[in-house]
Amino acid sequence: MNFLLQASTESSSDKWSVVIDTIVSWCFNTGIKIIISLLILFISFRIINATARKIQNRLNKSEKADKTLVKTLSYIGKTGAKIIVVICLVGYLGIDTSGLTALVTSLGVCAGLAVNGALSNLAGGVIILFTRPFRVDDYIEVVDGGISGTVEDIQIVCTKLRTPDNKVIYAPNGTLSNSNIINYSEKDTRRVDFSFDIAYDNDFEMAKQLVASVCASHELALADPAPMVRVSEHGQSSIKITARVWVKNDDYWTVKFDVLERVKKLFDESGITIPYNQLDVHLKND
Repeated sequence: MNFLLQASTESSSDKWSVVIDTIVSWCFNTGIKIIISLLILFISFRIINATARKIQNRLNKSEKADKTLVKTLSYIGKTGAKIIVVICLVGYLGIDTSGLTALVTSLGVCAGLAVNGALSNLAGGVIILFTRPFRVDDYIEVVDGGISGTVEDIQIVCTKLRTPDNKVIYAPNGTLSNSNIINYSEKDTRRVDFSFDIAYDNDFEMAKQLVASVCASHELALADPAPMVRVSEHGQSSIKITARVWVKNDDYWTVKFDVLERVKKLFDESGITIPYNQLDVHLKND
C-alpha cells in the first residue's frame, strides 16, 4: 500500500516537473522572443516616426519640394515601413507569414467590397496627386459643391480645407476630382473688378477721373497692366462705371475694400450721387 502511494506521489511529482519545465522552457524561448519583439517594435516605430518627421521637415524647407507630395509620400512611406517591421517580427516569432498574408489579402478584398464608395475617393486622391489642380496652401472653390477654403492637407481619400472663418471641411477626393474647381492661388496676380452706379444728371467724366485717380494712386495696385475705368452700362436709373485693377494675389481684399471706401468718400465730397431704386405711387380719385 505504501509502495503504491509512493509510486502515485512520484508520478504526480513527475507531471508537475514536466509542466514546470515546459513553462520555464517557454519563458526562456518564446517569452524572451515576445519581449524582444515588443522592444524592437517600440524602438523601430519611434525611429521610423522620427526619421519621417526629419525628412519631411528638411524637404519642406526646400523651395523646389512640393508640400503636397512630401506630406503624402511621407505618410505612405511611414505606414509601409511599419507594416514591414510587423511582418518581420511575426516571422521572427515563428508564426507562418504565408497564412497571415492570405488573411490580410482576404480582409483587403472584403474591405474593398464593403467600402466601394471609398475606392472612388482613393482613385480621386491619386488623380489629384498626379494632375495637381491645387496644392497645399492654395485657396480653392468647388463650384459644384458650393464650398471654398485654403487647402491644409491632401489625404488618401479626402482633402482638408480651412474656411476664412476658421472652419474645417473634409471634402471627398472623388467629388473634387470630378468637380469644377477654381484655384485662386495658382497665379501670382489677380484682377479686382469694381462697379459704381451714378445718377444721369452727374458728370460721368468727372466720376471716371475720380475712380481712376483712386485706382492709380493705391500703393498696392499694379501699374502693368494699368487700371481700366470705363462706362459699361446705361441702366434704367443710373450710369454704371466699371473699374478693373490688377494686384498681387495676397493684396486682393485689401485693395478691394480700400478702393470702395475711398471712392465713396470722393463721390460725397464732389457731389456725385449714387442712385437707389425709387417707386412713384399715383393715387386716382374716382
